[in-house]
Amino acid sequence: MTSFVRFIGLKAIAASAALTMTAGLALAGDNAITKNSIVDALKAPPVTRSLSGISNEPDAATKAHEASILNKVRNRQTRSLSMDEREEIATIAANKPKIDLEINFDYNSADISQSSQGAVKTLGEALTDPSLKGATFIVAGHTDGIGSEAFNLGLSERRADTIKHYLMDNYHIAAGDLVTVGYGKTRLKDAANPADPVNRRVQVVNTETKTAAK
Repeated sequence: MTSFVRFIGLKAIAASAALTMTAGLALAGDNAITKNSIVDALKAPPVTRSLSGISNEPDAATKAHEASILNKVRNRQTRSLSMDEREEIATIAANKPKIDLEINFDYNSADISQSSQGAVKTLGEALTDPSLKGATFIVAGHTDGIGSEAFNLGLSERRADTIKHYLMDNYHIAAGDLVTVGYGKTRLKDAANPADPVNRRVQVVNTETKTAAK
């Protein structure tokens, strides 16, 4: 990865690159998913500053803008989000700690499949870990590229809602700490292979940056 090599020597950018690699982690199958791997992927990186003074911490204006958007959509029904609001959430999520989970649902359904029950339980255990306490999480549903855009959008929204309610009911995570959004087939993980199961995923994003203790 030549782009990564160019980042060596700049701590702030290196930290950002490491975060990007972690954010791209996809865990397929219950055996590959552990509480610690999810927690590690969702932890905010420590605040660092390069020799040039560049910091990996968002500035105050950016933080305030992101907080405003999240507060606007907090506790909103997933299907009520406008296209602009979905894009705003995607922009917030772009540079935040995140993880893609291949949680399977029954065919054309928002019901979690029996084979993925363990994965969702592990997600709940991770999100209630003390190191993630106080964070607001985005739960984004994605489908593969088969079927109409409208159908897939609705399906992804229902699936995101299913995960949210599971976490609320079984792990007592506050509704306001879980912002749900559906993207249907508009953000394929593997656009070259739209039918690939890797596209059918739930992405969880930690929206809150935490400052490392000095």
